[in-house]
Amino acid sequence: MNTFSAMEIAGSGLYAQRTRMNVLASNLANARTTRTDEGGPYRRMDPVFRAVPISDRFAELENHPRGRSAYTVEVDQIRRDAEDPRRVYDPSHPDADEEGYVLLPNVNVVEEMVNMVTAARAYESGVTLMQSLKGMARSALDIGA
Repeated sequence: MNTFSAMEIAGSGLYAQRTRMNVLASNLANARTTRTDEGGPYRRMDPVFRAVPISDRFAELENHPRGRSAYTVEVDQIRRDAEDPRRVYDPSHPDADEEGYVLLPNVNVVEEMVNMVTAARAYESGVTLMQSLKGMARSALDIGA
């Protein structure tokens, strides 16, 4: 595997984690949204990732033993969570029904924050990997000079 293939893999991971952080931020921002354009409360979103063999993208790695085991990651879709909204008793809320219950988004703020920290750390790891790869490439160029 060459440096550029490793950068492609690391870059795809950075993109995936950035997308994940954006989705998590949207979930957190809408944790109390009771009205949406579609009607009803906000529904939590989840990114779905897909592993793509790097040999599909780089024909020269097809016959290389490591090329068949190297994967990039792609965001396949961003889907709505199927879990039902939470039903909370709050008769003073403007969206309360006649019994005094409000449908709130199915967003657990603590869970979303844990996921955000995990995504941020994965992103930081990817940045560190890219910096290491860049340093290796720079050192390789210095050898030839």
